[in-house]
Amino acid sequence: MAKGRGSASCSVRAIVAIMVVSMLLLQADYVQAATYKVGGSGGWTFNVVGWTKGKYFKAGDVLVFIYNPSFHNLVKVNSGAYKSCQNPANAFTYTSGQDRLTLSKGQNFFICSFPGHCESNMKIAVTAV
Repeated sequence: MAKGRGSASCSVRAIVAIMVVSMLLLQADYVQAATYKVGGSGGWTFNVVGWTKGKYFKAGDVLVFIYNPSFHNLVKVNSGAYKSCQNPANAFTYTSGQDRLTLSKGQNFFICSFPGHCESNMKIAVTAV
């Protein structure tokens, strides 16, 4: 009988070990999330459209948009609004000047909705894997 109980005990330990390892692996992805200041030292401003070149983004990475809210804002939009530089009526407009947004897997699009700013390339498209 002792042998039977020992087998059950080993199975429980194996299951607990698997659960612990799984939790650690899930947290490892989160811990590795990077933070990027959009536009580098210039911040969120005109002609930032090419800032993403050469960068590798992952879902969970954080983009920090630093700007003067008297002159700029930030709107997360879809691809159509990004291409046309139109601010959708239902889109939330960020205005803190220090906005932190977490990237979703796939394409993420951001514009400044002040008149003429998006057209002056104050917009970025970020693909996160």
